[in-house]
Amino acid sequence: MWEPMTALCMRLVFRSSISLLAVCAAATQQLPDGPGKAETVKLCSQCHEIERSVSLKQGREGWQGTIDKMITMGAKGTNQEWAAVLDYLAKNYAADEVPKLNVNQATAIELESGLSLKRSEAAAVIRYREKNGNFKSIEELKKVPGIDTAKIEAKKDRLSF
Repeated sequence: MWEPMTALCMRLVFRSSISLLAVCAAATQQLPDGPGKAETVKLCSQCHEIERSVSLKQGREGWQGTIDKMITMGAKGTNQEWAAVLDYLAKNYAADEVPKLNVNQATAIELESGLSLKRSEAAAVIRYREKNGNFKSIEELKKVPGIDTAKIEAKKDRLSF
């Protein structure tokens, strides 16, 4: 009685393994070719599907953070392999560029989230803009009473007027 069950289980495991290998092979073929691909497949598929590994789009710093997290969770690889993975992911799965924030058209919520302003600071920007007209430069924006100019300065590359 156990022999037929064992044979059935073996067939299921074998079929599952073949299916899993086919899925992995298909996913690997979908990755762009280039330096670091083999290392990325090897290291990132230790714990999860390769599609999951590359589903994020991040900047280089974000990918470094993800790699650091994976290493602390037990992912194994050499420093050279991890460097190749980082280069590969940063090149092929980079974050989309964050659109510039037009301070003359932005709502209070967009100012809050885009510039990390407090609600009261965003409201002050809107009031100032309504009273004095559109901002022409970052220096004019910094004249708004009650805002943290360091936050404005830190995000100046994301602003448009």
